[in-house]
Amino acid sequence: MTGTLPTTGTPETAPPKRTYAPLAANENREDYSLRFAPHSFRRWSPFVVATTALGGIAYLADFAIGASIVLSYGFTSGVLAILAAALVIFVTGVPIAHACAKYGVDMDLLTRGAGFGYFGSTLTSLVYASFTVIFFSLEGSIMAQAFELALSIPLPIGYLLSTLIVLPFALYGMGAVAKMQAWTQPLWIAGLVLPFVVVAIREPGKFAEFASFGGTEGAGSGFSAIGFGFGMGVALSLIGQIGEQADYLRFMPEKTSSNKRAWWGAVLAAGPGWVILGAAKQIGGALLAFLALGVVGKAHALEPIAPYLEAVKPALGPAALTFAALFVVVSQIKINTTNAYSGSLSFANFFSRVLHRHPGRVWYVLVNCGIALALMEFGAFAFLNKILGFYSNVAIAWIGAVCADLIIVKPLGLSPRYIEFKRAYLPKINPVGFGSMIVASALSITAYFGAFGQFMAAFSPLLALVVAMVLVPALAAATKGRTYLARPNSVIRQKLSSEELRATHICTVCQDEFELPDIADCAKQSGAICSLCCTLDSTCHDLCQTAGPVDLPMPTMPTARP
Repeated sequence: MTGTLPTTGTPETAPPKRTYAPLAANENREDYSLRFAPHSFRRWSPFVVATTALGGIAYLADFAIGASIVLSYGFTSGVLAILAAALVIFVTGVPIAHACAKYGVDMDLLTRGAGFGYFGSTLTSLVYASFTVIFFSLEGSIMAQAFELALSIPLPIGYLLSTLIVLPFALYGMGAVAKMQAWTQPLWIAGLVLPFVVVAIREPGKFAEFASFGGTEGAGSGFSAIGFGFGMGVALSLIGQIGEQADYLRFMPEKTSSNKRAWWGAVLAAGPGWVILGAAKQIGGALLAFLALGVVGKAHALEPIAPYLEAVKPALGPAALTFAALFVVVSQIKINTTNAYSGSLSFANFFSRVLHRHPGRVWYVLVNCGIALALMEFGAFAFLNKILGFYSNVAIAWIGAVCADLIIVKPLGLSPRYIEFKRAYLPKINPVGFGSMIVASALSITAYFGAFGQFMAAFSPLLALVVAMVLVPALAAATKGRTYLARPNSVIRQKLSSEELRATHICTVCQDEFELPDIADCAKQSGAICSLCCTLDSTCHDLCQTAGPVDLPMPTMPTARP
């Protein structure tokens, strides 16, 4: 039975029902982009969710990033930097992936409830959106390079084609993306493995030569702490990828005694586990660039298509160019669909809070792709190392602050043990997470530009991580957790069973049904309100945070929506 709550006024004077734009109202495309993913929508198995999430790591920027690191700093320093960054990314990714899968929230909603506050997380929405835009532009540039090599299409036109080609997939939601990722997975896996099999069979001695490679800039084959630090900084720019994984992990079904192993396996593999394959691809990309260096030159060795083509030529002969181009295009469609999809979620979250309007997630797909296209046309690929090295200072401060809340502050009881993401209960800015991120980012960026010497410049991302993870529990303890909630959540009063959490209330504004975690008590409406209607209200001026709670009856016979 659905819990129905009274609206204010008589039928003649009751406020009109809020209606959303058709695109925003269609959840098959919208995918609950600004709200909790209800249990009734999480109809996929752990395996399908994991496969879809892992399909998003098909990107070839890993090849370019690994090649850039090893060519700049040599094999020893470069490979160790890649592995160290992978370890940091994995460790910080575990609690984030678990929280998003357990509570059905994306990275933005998680950040709100993990120490940043309602408007404090708008900054991280832009940080995350910039991640998707930067990597969309890098991946699109790689696809355009394949078009140029295989079809002689000029790069500016190739940039446009690489943007347009992903729109049909990104405009639709999880259902369409899951099918695309599944259909393309066999070809992508075969294409990924092929060049390394060819090298292992035909030129096994090249692996030993690669292990003594000293780079192209005089770094030498030995270990350099400075080179290690700068290389790790570039690799750590990928730490924001956990947000894209979380955008799919929020659709994980509820963990039960029967699916517990599959659930945890999917969360770990599709959450932090992406970085294991990611690190392998970076080292593999560096190997292919090393092998092709003498044939294509340094500039083209950094473009994944050229080294890949040289590696598969001995096995495929005249068909090598066609196969290489097909592999690149499939890889880039897989990842840029994810970049466009995740970017649209982040932009939608940002603008809905700032403008109190939501025309639909699909419009923000166009915003994301348009900005990325502009970056491609301006030649962002040529500044790969500098862009990623700078970006990692901000991204790791954000991820470090969220991680510290999840693994330190919440277990200590200094913040709510669940993820509170609704405007009705959050302060505008929580100084614990938001303040820690700002301080950590400012210090690390200052260090990155050399204010504290070359050594600290090289290790500035690690400085950001350490500062963020120390400041968060320190500030939470100093404030005794008082800045996490503007007022207690009177809807979720006690620990509720799974059946109770699936119970639905009717929102007094849009009059649609929503599960309990997506409902707040609204003083203005004198009844229940869904999180999105609460977000879009521009006239209440957060009345509920001063007027006191509204007593909402709990549904007595909860049922999930069909």
